[in-house]
Amino acid sequence: MGTTISPMRPDPSSRCPGGQPSGKPSLLLHVCCGPCAGHVVEFLSPSYRAVGFFYNPNIHPRDEFYRRLEAAWAVCRASGIPLWTSLYDPSGWFWAIRGRESDPEGGERCRLCFSLRLEATARMASGASFDLFATTLTTSPHKNAKVINEEGEHWARVHAVGYLCSDFKKRDGHRRSLEISKKLGLYRQRYCGCRFSNRPVNPPGSLICL
Repeated sequence: MGTTISPMRPDPSSRCPGGQPSGKPSLLLHVCCGPCAGHVVEFLSPSYRAVGFFYNPNIHPRDEFYRRLEAAWAVCRASGIPLWTSLYDPSGWFWAIRGRESDPEGGERCRLCFSLRLEATARMASGASFDLFATTLTTSPHKNAKVINEEGEHWARVHAVGYLCSDFKKRDGHRRSLEISKKLGLYRQRYCGCRFSNRPVNPPGSLICL
């Protein structure tokens, strides 16, 4: 069963093929959430012509999806970059992780979740003629950057597009993401996103990024 993406693009001029007058490489940035995106957009903007891509079918329930989408919009509006989104449809995600529902956080279910989202981003980046793609997922101290980058590099090869390896939590990246979140008044989630991670294990005020 494949995943259907229905992107809602605010303006055709937001397409970022290579060879723009600015001379900056074009980059499609997978945005997992607003809090993680703030630091990453700030860090990448001087070097890349970025467009955000909010594709996160793992998020549960629907209301939570739209709360996180609004936070992503807030970051992109403040940064002056476009944001492409997909319709809320978790069915492809449930199919992708079938049989792994009981896995612990950080296990194979999470790898499959990363893979689904990064494959969609790589496919979109290739189809829209971006030079490369990246993800904000590595901002979170709860996410394994090595696993995320392995999946990103794999799908970059499959779709013949570049991938920017990252560990955005380093060099105070996570701390900076919290500062920007507070400045913009962003919604800060307390669980990763999927229904299986939504357990009352995190203290009030803690932040668990996607």
